[in-house]
Amino acid sequence: MTQPMTQTIKYNLQLVSGDASSERVLLNHFPFTLGRLEDRDWVVVDASVSRDHAAVVAEEEGCAIVDHGSRFGTFVNGEKIDRRVLRIGDVIQLGSLNGPKLRFGSNAKGSTATPLDAGGQGQRTEFERLQWFLDAARRLNEFGAIDEILVSLLDTTLQLTKVERGFVFLKEADGPLRLAASRTKEGTVPEDDSTISRSAIQQAIKSASKFIVTDTLSAEAEQKSESMVVNSIRSVICIPLRRRSGADAHSETMGVLYLDSRLHAGRLSVVEHDLLETIAKEAAALVENASLAKSEVAARKYRTELAIAAQIQQGLMKVQVPRLPYVTVAAQSIPCLEIGGDFYDVIESHGCLYVIIADISGKGISAALLASTLQGMLYALAQADLPLPEIAAVANQFIFSKNVGKYATMVMVRVTADGVAEYMNCGHIKPLVVSGTSVLQLPESNMVVGLLPNITYESTTHQLKAGERIILVTDGVTEAENEAGDFYGDDALATAVLLPTVDQILAEVQGFMGAAPSADDCTIVELSYKGNNGGN
Repeated sequence: MTQPMTQTIKYNLQLVSGDASSERVLLNHFPFTLGRLEDRDWVVVDASVSRDHAAVVAEEEGCAIVDHGSRFGTFVNGEKIDRRVLRIGDVIQLGSLNGPKLRFGSNAKGSTATPLDAGGQGQRTEFERLQWFLDAARRLNEFGAIDEILVSLLDTTLQLTKVERGFVFLKEADGPLRLAASRTKEGTVPEDDSTISRSAIQQAIKSASKFIVTDTLSAEAEQKSESMVVNSIRSVICIPLRRRSGADAHSETMGVLYLDSRLHAGRLSVVEHDLLETIAKEAAALVENASLAKSEVAARKYRTELAIAAQIQQGLMKVQVPRLPYVTVAAQSIPCLEIGGDFYDVIESHGCLYVIIADISGKGISAALLASTLQGMLYALAQADLPLPEIAAVANQFIFSKNVGKYATMVMVRVTADGVAEYMNCGHIKPLVVSGTSVLQLPESNMVVGLLPNITYESTTHQLKAGERIILVTDGVTEAENEAGDFYGDDALATAVLLPTVDQILAEVQGFMGAAPSADDCTIVELSYKGNNGGN
């Protein structure tokens, strides 16, 4: 049992390497144990040192060193001993005459020796511990960028643990870990992370708790992995970095803090264990906050760019309907997202009017890009007065050759002043011809555009009468869903097109949907033939 001294502390042990002196500790309680076990008052790292090697005890004459039956013995001034009263300047060696040298000394006034606590580490006062933590927290909070937070975390924990190097790994969105930051105690970046203990990291993540081996030489066999032995790792500290949200610690693990030494064993007191975990927790919270802020900035930037893209698309796809005496055109197009894959166009060319409606497979930006490209191509081909089948064949080969993984359905109608409507349907919703209270479906159809190469397309003609209307829609109309998940359907559309205006037809569809969100772009185009004399 450890007994405190009743007199003023006046002795210390100092580790000596050659002519240089390094670590020095006060003998502030007795027996003061030495050995390779991590719970010794002073852990002496050497293969010849036994786990419980020796102890310094208090006697009437002063202090004595007592060997605890060590395998290779204890030496004082080069002489092997079982027990020896120590005098100032005596050199103690454990295990062999080539082993570490500990010089027994006097704690003269002004000595810089540091008392040990129960864990063998230099003891700090409560104020010093608090001050250290506040300084560490301040350093972490000085930074907003994730990389800076992680480097500060490594610098702080390396200072606390006195180990040689540290790494932080963060989880990618799909699960695997990536190296996010690394540091040595000298403040440099390690050459690589190939010599770390991967098994220690996996164990810390799997258990969602810290994994610490302060001395692999004295550790039990099951604590040591093959990688620790192969890479000569003496001490390992792994602490999972967890998010604050969620009760499942395993699913909320966002990464791991890894620290190790290959030359020296580590020593952490209970208090320093707690400090290390607290700092890791604070850093994880800061990384989470920084990640959320970064995501918000990225989302805001995306929304801004999307709004700009939508504005550009609307400008490119803006349709100015020609004013012709024999025909009128009305249309409405509502994208379900900011930018859509549906489009329509109305083109006057060589005394004819072309009406086009198209729907790109998929939604969002990729569909919108292809829609803009296809619209420009169809406009140019119509202006060149190519036959409708040839226009479709050119568009098909272009889209297929670009291998963009998309295709388009479309209907093109070419109307002349005498009411001849040449139409070509490429896999699209069938056009409807409304005459009074009757509705005729134009059934002929071709292959979609862009799916297969070298497709032959055919057009068909329909003679329009004055007052007849051709209604073209995209599948966002017929497949509009209500809150119960029911489709609007072809039959409902056949009834709605009897309404006199496009706005009324669209209102009928939206009334069916109710509060259900739109799942697809919705476009309706109406071509009304007035007759060759303009309806007079």
